[in-house]
Amino acid sequence: MRSFLLAAAAATLMSGCASTPQAKFYTLGARPAQENAQTAPARLSISIDAVTVPELVDRPQMVVRIDATQVRIDEYARWAEPLKSQITNVLVADLAQALPGALVTGYGQWAGEAQSYHLQVDVQSFESAADTATIGAVWTVRSPKKGSAVSGRTVVHEPVSGQGYDALVDAHSRALAIISRDIAAAIRAGLVQ
Repeated sequence: MRSFLLAAAAATLMSGCASTPQAKFYTLGARPAQENAQTAPARLSISIDAVTVPELVDRPQMVVRIDATQVRIDEYARWAEPLKSQITNVLVADLAQALPGALVTGYGQWAGEAQSYHLQVDVQSFESAADTATIGAVWTVRSPKKGSAVSGRTVVHEPVSGQGYDALVDAHSRALAIISRDIAAAIRAGLVQ
């Protein structure tokens, strides 16, 4: 009788484990290079010194907006690494594509300090909804010459082109590419003197 109870308990435990959903992990990604990207000036280097994100999304779980006052934190849909790190990595890759030939580094790493543009990005909104990914960011680029700076604000509402988290993450990646293009355009236009 005792072995029967142990077997029944083991079967119950095993069936409970079998029905537990498995977590899925997601990463943001750089967009493919555009053919019309302009070559960066010689010896241009950009150092991304800081990226901040709202505390609501600064967690491993995906946060999806349900309505104006409610969000859902999904325990089984997670970022593969911290969101700040992913945003920095995508900005590095997207800026390098937008400014071919430029040396772009993240987290204030050395990029030829005296000749480096320094970039700070404050992501003020990182919204995930069923049909739209929204990123609002204030960015500041400081010139290596006399420390003059230019700031801009880019808000992108990118449609989600499918179902599920893969499509949502892809929309966020496209939104970051647009922000990167705005930053690259400011540098290219010589606004940062």
